[in-house]
Amino acid sequence: MRKWRNDFENSQANDNYYDLLDDWNLIESSLAKQYQLRIRKEIKGMKWGELSSYISGLMHDTPLGNVVAIRSETDSEIIKKMTPEQKEIRRKWRNEQANQVSQEEMKSYLENMKNALISLAGGQKHERY
Repeated sequence: MRKWRNDFENSQANDNYYDLLDDWNLIESSLAKQYQLRIRKEIKGMKWGELSSYISGLMHDTPLGNVVAIRSETDSEIIKKMTPEQKEIRRKWRNEQANQVSQEEMKSYLENMKNALISLAGGQKHERY
């Protein structure tokens, strides 16, 4: 028997632009819009796999889809044309994500950068670095 792959376990995924708990209201309204699913009434008895399939299938024209599009935008020309409200949504999300980097991840990243720079300079890794 195949286990269900939980799309929400990997919080380190770069393409995860929503938070299951913080964005629950957006998720709830998006499920209602796209599937006419009133989750508060229908969640009893629903399996996690079914719910996560519904959420992962939400389209761009739902409340969550709109917010994800804003948060994930990387085109500087599009970002320049965003409304102040859209820019605030994007800024808040990016700040929250930046604050979630663990100390271990930061140390690992800095160690890798240090070693890459030493290698680029043609040097050997020294114990004191």
